[in-house]
Amino acid sequence: MLKTISCRAAYGKNGQGRHFAQVVDEAQAAGELKQYYTTGIRPGDEQFGRVIDGRRTQFLLKYTPIRFSRGWPTFLVNDLFDRAVARHLKDFNAGYAGFVGGALHGFRRARELGTLRLELHAPTCHVHVTARQNAKAHRDFKIERGWLNPVTIGKALKEYEMADVIYVNSSYTLESFIDEGIPAEKLHRFQLRPHPRFTPPASRPKDGIFRVLYVGSLSVTKGIPVLLEAFSRLAGSDAELILVGGCSTRAMANYLASWEAKDPRIRREGYKDPLPFLHQADVYVHPSYQEGFGYAPMEALTSGLPVIVTEDTGMKEHVLSPEQGYIVRTGSWQAILEPLEAIYQNH
Repeated sequence: MLKTISCRAAYGKNGQGRHFAQVVDEAQAAGELKQYYTTGIRPGDEQFGRVIDGRRTQFLLKYTPIRFSRGWPTFLVNDLFDRAVARHLKDFNAGYAGFVGGALHGFRRARELGTLRLELHAPTCHVHVTARQNAKAHRDFKIERGWLNPVTIGKALKEYEMADVIYVNSSYTLESFIDEGIPAEKLHRFQLRPHPRFTPPASRPKDGIFRVLYVGSLSVTKGIPVLLEAFSRLAGSDAELILVGGCSTRAMANYLASWEAKDPRIRREGYKDPLPFLHQADVYVHPSYQEGFGYAPMEALTSGLPVIVTEDTGMKEHVLSPEQGYIVRTGSWQAILEPLEAIYQNH
């Protein structure tokens, strides 16, 4: 069955873009890909890829009052992309697939055209669970405002209802949907895989430095304040915390700068290829308050690193032994510090 696929994240860029790339690649390998819409296609893939111009969105985010909000920009960039894709749909699609937050208008248009099957990919837990976990994070650390507003939640719920199939990528995510009343028969697993380039190095540095690594967005909901609290209590001047990623708010950037000023063992690397850092690190910590899967910790695991992940992440089902890492209580620096000290003592 031929299908059209849409996702605002550019093909292969960041977590959702890699998720999207795998969906596109598998559909093409199965002979099911009709076309796909995104903000950045595969290099040279004009045959299947269609680019949605995001300049209008960038104008709104840069020059209008919504730039002072977190929730509205997140909603609008997804919704405007969704509406643009819907306008491009002109003929019959046997199947149409979209991602949560950016599929509702495409779904409605596809149904008008007689599309037989609407597929929804859910990178995170059910939106109600995500909202509760995000709220907990912002209660614990009042640093920045949340991005998940009632309009975004409402749109996701409508997408759940319209979809014929909802693809989830972990048992944790699957259970969150069932707990919120979504019929089990509507839910299907989509197995995400790290890129083959993530393999263990031939050797790791033997310079006596104990490197703790985190890769991803630097935000409250990702648990960065929890990680900082834990690492600050790890004794030893030979320890180093490396944060690979960027901040989405000025408040978080200022918060991190204050930590760097008082603890020189902490350093930020910005948006860079994580592989060299994974090959140098001793342990990877993923302290997120909610994560449907977790590409970064999976890439760390396949690169030979032990990982510390929270119980509110889909990644926990892949941590099967103490050699692979630890599953810890969400939002607790004490829970992170204990295994961190154990790994430090044995490095």
